[in-house]
Amino acid sequence: MRIAAVDDDPAQLDLIRAVVASMGHDCHLFPDGMTLLRVLPRETFDLFIVDWELPDVSGPQVIRAIRNMSMTPMPILMMTNRSDERDIVEGLNGGADDYMVKSNRVAELRARLMALLRRGGHAPATKDVVWGRYRFQVQERTVWKDDAEITTLTHKEFDLALLLFRNVGRLLSRGHLIEGVWGIGADISSRSLDVYTSHVRSKLGLRAPSGYRLVSVYNHGYRLEETSPVSSAGLPGTP
Repeated sequence: MRIAAVDDDPAQLDLIRAVVASMGHDCHLFPDGMTLLRVLPRETFDLFIVDWELPDVSGPQVIRAIRNMSMTPMPILMMTNRSDERDIVEGLNGGADDYMVKSNRVAELRARLMALLRRGGHAPATKDVVWGRYRFQVQERTVWKDDAEITTLTHKEFDLALLLFRNVGRLLSRGHLIEGVWGIGADISSRSLDVYTSHVRSKLGLRAPSGYRLVSVYNHGYRLEETSPVSSAGLPGTP
């Protein structure tokens, strides 16, 4: 998963990054609210951790901006030194999904992040999952379409396909896709990503008649869209 954390305290950001990394996720750090908001039109994240008191705009303002800019609601954890009940109520009413007073309780932070990821539908798949005509065998890293196994997928193509299906309907930035498949800091060009997505589209037949189509969004990334599959009864030459 790709997690964004905004806080003006470098020590707090280091703690968050260590916890997120220990969970196997990628963490992007931002020292103020506007730096984060400037990248949102071209980048996507699976979860946000937002401090209340920032040097430019307040945490609640950042959360409202995230909600207004994002087509898909992403889980948001507000972390702050404020512990008054009125502040907690204001933070939750302002759009945060959870509220945590800053501390060194690493286990609590990890548990809250795991709960938010599950609630947002981003818990890692560990068994077979099915979307329409497609069945993903996660442990075996294989994909079946109807009753036929797609034997030509490479491991990276499988990872990319699974990431896309787990985010059906959501626009994912190029950086999000590259990190989700190859990891943060991977030396993979946008052109290489285009090649991989083209292979996934072709091998899985991700076009409207299949029930899903993979579309490119100019200057941003890719979105897997659910469509109305064409019934075989309506095809020429079928009974």
